[in-house]
Amino acid sequence: MDVTDLKINQGANIIDVEGEGPLRRRLLEMGILPNTLIKVIKKAPLGDPLEISIRGYELSLRKEDAKSIKVEVK
Repeated sequence: MDVTDLKINQGANIIDVEGEGPLRRRLLEMGILPNTLIKVIKKAPLGDPLEISIRGYELSLRKEDAKSIKVEVK
């Protein structure tokens, strides 16, 4: 399951950040790390982008980028 599968206001625990290269590095630098809680705040009308809450701040991600964040619903 990835972040795009979560419903609005649903939280989950990050289990893995897939991918390689610049995208994975950028996500990790933004604090999207395994064993971190993440919550979907909003979704755009067509589902892209997503607004998430992580480590006390809100972040917008493209749906394609968010698919690489694997989560487990708590």
